[in-house]
Amino acid sequence: GIRKKTKVHENLEFYSVMRSIRTIEKSDVCIILLDAERGFESQDLNIFQLAQRNKKGIVILVNKWDLIEKNTDTAKEFKAMIIQRLMPFTDLPIMFISVLKKQRIFQAIEEVMKVHERRKQKITTSKLNEILLPIIENQPPPAHKGKYVKIKYITQLPTQTPSFAFFANLPQYVKEPYKRFLENKLREFFDFSGVPITIYFRQK
Repeated sequence: GIRKKTKVHENLEFYSVMRSIRTIEKSDVCIILLDAERGFESQDLNIFQLAQRNKKGIVILVNKWDLIEKNTDTAKEFKAMIIQRLMPFTDLPIMFISVLKKQRIFQAIEEVMKVHERRKQKITTSKLNEILLPIIENQPPPAHKGKYVKIKYITQLPTQTPSFAFFANLPQYVKEPYKRFLENKLREFFDFSGVPITIYFRQK
């Protein structure tokens, strides 16, 4: 129900926006509904980033897909355009629907429920270490001023949303690119599609 910023003039619209923000904060999974004819607009990106910052599950639905003139690559190209705008968080469901024609509405709701379950999943410490430690040993964090970071142990934290602690001898030297590498590996081996992940480095 959030209109484009250029159209928000009256107090009623302001409170509508605030109500929508509060709704995002109280939700477990957020559906971001795009207009296929208008593409992915800056307001859509703002809503996405708000949901991501609040660690909500996210499903993107592209509505009015029945009105788009299509060829065999149209959906693929549209999806690639969205993913480009969402980087680096690109592991999430993107579905093409038509509310008016009732196309793929039930599939979209099913996907929302799957994201909700992924957001709650717990991975055992033994499984995390069994899978990730050999990868880390093969591709360790880059050395920093001649000092080598050794990651020794991984566990999922008892938080409401998926958070993982990597215990290392020099956690302060692990930089953002390596954090993204570890997140990508978590997503590669465990299904977190549509779910933001938080990674912490702690002293061991």
